[in-house]
Amino acid sequence: MTGTTSEELLAAQACLRLLHTARATLSDSASVSPVAAATLLAGPIAEADEALRRAGLAGNEAVLIDRIYDLAPPPRAIDPGPPAERAPMPRSRAREGSQS
Repeated sequence: MTGTTSEELLAAQACLRLLHTARATLSDSASVSPVAAATLLAGPIAEADEALRRAGLAGNEAVLIDRIYDLAPPPRAIDPGPPAERAPMPRSRAREGSQS
């Protein structure tokens, strides 16, 4: 994490909680009414708003997104292995494929 303050980290975590709550709440719109969804999201929205304000990130989406990326685990190195060996495609078949 490069230069992320604890307040920025808390704001990023609050936004992620809001995102996950919104996904869970809104994923089944047949069983959750709009009123129920608003009630379920009110707390996480207020928490995220307050955390963003304390961190000085309210209205600064670019910095917020950087802080959210700071929360993600580093990508794992993927060993692609040896390249697959393929026989070259005859020119006539290659031309046919490009015309579709």
